[in-house]
Amino acid sequence: MQQSGCEKVVMMLANQAMKVALVTTHLPLKDIPAAITADNVRQTVQIVIDDMREKFGLIQPRILVCGLNPHAGEGGHLGSEEIEIINPVLQEFIDAGVNISEAMPADTLFTTRHLANCDAVIAMYHDQGLPVLKSHGFGDTVNLTLGLPYIRTSVDHGTALDLAGSGGASATSLYQALNMANEMADKSLIDVPAV
Repeated sequence: MQQSGCEKVVMMLANQAMKVALVTTHLPLKDIPAAITADNVRQTVQIVIDDMREKFGLIQPRILVCGLNPHAGEGGHLGSEEIEIINPVLQEFIDAGVNISEAMPADTLFTTRHLANCDAVIAMYHDQGLPVLKSHGFGDTVNLTLGLPYIRTSVDHGTALDLAGSGGASATSLYQALNMANEMADKSLIDVPAV
């Protein structure tokens, strides 16, 4: 990230069923509410929009956003982050003509009805979005870093320290990561230097 000159990048995982980006990544649950700031949400949304356009060729991406709290705060009864932080930022994008939802309950956002009309989901934290995504294709999922001035893909399983040196790791996710990088390069609006 430092070498690319980027202040912020966004972790996204993608498979055939869905693409899920994260506002926060590897934080303990107790630290997540403090990390859900207007600037963090705004930067994440902008990076997702920009890369869906530039790297996936989607001129008007359709984005759904998870709330932080159960039932997206239920009007303030289960938390105020949606009212005070998340929805005001999302309204800025809606007012600018972006096809993005206000904060939605994660337990209903990840249903076929909603995902059928969606190009990407933004989840507030790691275990809000990634278990759902991985249940639809672990091993066939790709880790992407959005916000970089180049395409970066990786395997979906992290370091897999439990398999390191055992010869038991699958090459499927690596194969999918290479395929997705090629597909993104084909659709990309970024100037790719000749090698």
